[in-house]
Amino acid sequence: MKRLHVALAVDDLEQSIRFYSTLFNSAPTTRKPDYAKWMLDDPKVNFSIAARGGKAGVDHLGIQVDDDGELGEMSQRLEQAGQPLFKQQETTCCYARSNKAWVHDPQGVPWETFHTFDTSDVYGEDVRVTAPATPVETKQACCST
Repeated sequence: MKRLHVALAVDDLEQSIRFYSTLFNSAPTTRKPDYAKWMLDDPKVNFSIAARGGKAGVDHLGIQVDDDGELGEMSQRLEQAGQPLFKQQETTCCYARSNKAWVHDPQGVPWETFHTFDTSDVYGEDVRVTAPATPVETKQACCST
């Protein structure tokens, strides 16, 4: 089963946690000093916010899958869409261990497809994917645009 992923960069994490907890009628399932995530079933979404010094607003969109087989299928679809694809294996990002594929849509919006297979005590690697989908070293965030 696939789950939509929405990641926002925020200026005030505590204020945003209060707002989204009220909106979703649910506390975050993951909460860290610079990050919060809600794994919602209604609507079926992985919604995360992070206060890590980036520009506030939509950071990226994504589709979370249940296994690497689904990730392979999604990666093939992204390649067929004609945009450059960047793959990450066994990466640590957003307090999770995942395999990923990144692409930018024709307007430059970054999309991430990923299979998370474990949690992590650290936020993750400092790699930013820029359009076209090429990795760039940065000190901002592992999955920032």
